[in-house]
Amino acid sequence: MKNPLIYFMLFAFILVITSCDKVIDVKLDSETDRLVIEGNITDVLGPQTIKLNTNVAVSNTNTYPPVTGAIVTVTDQGGTVYKFTEGPAGTYTTPKMVGVAGNIYTMNVVINGKTYKASSIMPQLVALKSISSSDSRFNSSDGTRKITVHYQDPKGVANQYNFLMYVNGARVKRVLVNNDDFTDGNSVSFDLMEDDIGINPGDKVIVEMQCVDKSIYTYWLTLMQQNYNGPGGGVTPSDPPTNITPSTLGYFSAHTTQTKTITVK
Repeated sequence: MKNPLIYFMLFAFILVITSCDKVIDVKLDSETDRLVIEGNITDVLGPQTIKLNTNVAVSNTNTYPPVTGAIVTVTDQGGTVYKFTEGPAGTYTTPKMVGVAGNIYTMNVVINGKTYKASSIMPQLVALKSISSSDSRFNSSDGTRKITVHYQDPKGVANQYNFLMYVNGARVKRVLVNNDDFTDGNSVSFDLMEDDIGINPGDKVIVEMQCVDKSIYTYWLTLMQQNYNGPGGGVTPSDPPTNITPSTLGYFSAHTTQTKTITVK
């Protein structure tokens, strides 16, 4: 007679294996028509822009209805108030403003009697030394390249970075952020991973490096972890932690900015 213990163990093993086959149904947030604010103040003298629109379903085209008729201002820590004028629809600009590192800027947006506020401190600029291209570690056989940024992180100061990359004029959708949790005070070479466009010899690549405060870094990091490509108005599985009160979609960022361009070899 066969040992019944063997049959029991085999049955238990089959139960464990089959239980691993559970299908997870991820349901995206379908709420639409929510306000989206994208506010940016930089250390470059010139027009500064705050965009207002409403979000759409993630399956829709990239057309986001503008929010018009808002009253938009930004106040610096010295009390100077900058008025933002609308034009085109949903885009509000002030013609001549420059952010200063270390200063706090407060955005005030009034829409239909409701006020939205956010504050952001502009970090000190960390110089983008150079950018370079080399064989992609994953696709070296097909000739594609990866882009690496090089900079010296300041010692003893918490720094956060957001990178925008353009290939032949097309914006790379992937969110690209880094901080100095493990590189404080070091010379940093950070790979900008991209798998949407594909970078090849002869391509023109522009990289913008932004030094951002902690709340803005957390916002972009959350989007990156959701494999999302920016605020834009689309619905995401969960809302990233905004610095805007009352809570809505988007962000207000005071940051430094600098760009470098290379032709990929």
